[in-house]
Amino acid sequence: MLPKFSLAEHDGIIVVRDDRLPGGTKRRVLPCLIKDQKQEYVYASPVYGYAQIALAHSAKHATIFCAERKTNHPRTLEAKAAGAKIVEVPCGYMSVVRARAKAYCAEHGAVLLPFGLDVPEFIDALAAEASKINYKPREVWTVAGSGVLSRALQAAWPKAKFFAVRVGAEPDAGRATVLQAPEKFENDAKMPPPFPSCSNYDAKAWRFVRASAKPGALFWNVAS
Repeated sequence: MLPKFSLAEHDGIIVVRDDRLPGGTKRRVLPCLIKDQKQEYVYASPVYGYAQIALAHSAKHATIFCAERKTNHPRTLEAKAAGAKIVEVPCGYMSVVRARAKAYCAEHGAVLLPFGLDVPEFIDALAAEASKINYKPREVWTVAGSGVLSRALQAAWPKAKFFAVRVGAEPDAGRATVLQAPEKFENDAKMPPPFPSCSNYDAKAWRFVRASAKPGALFWNVAS
């Protein structure tokens, strides 16, 4: 049983502190895609991504495909420490990493999880979890990689206004107003929040939250 959502107030903003949960928000609902713990589950991940860690905590047999580096990224090492098998791909553009992961699954009978976990089953499960939070925000801020988180929260709180900060490729952020983070995808946030936050993702939204969010707005911090 995972702990309930932890909320904290920072500078008048209500923050969902899933940085306190090893593996972050995705770990809460990944079990909906893990049908059989005897099965091997595979994910093609940017080295900066947190889904690799969530999968490592959720599946007994987790395999992460990522780009080869001279030194493993700390999040890849965290996934490995949590039990995942790491397969590094030389010259690992994401298109190549995904192709290698797909070929591996075809050869080994493993299950390839969708990039960003962008499937209705996952989104519906996350929306259901979010709706359990004892707070009904009028304004919600998130980062947007794939946009899955924002779309799920929009389903949970259909009357709220949403803002999503883009950190990489153009996301499908539903009805959220999308803002562009000034940092490059691979760079850390220059104006991070005063609490642990994923430096390449969630932390990049805080500058916008501080500048524009209304008091009482909710910011969803996915991971540390």
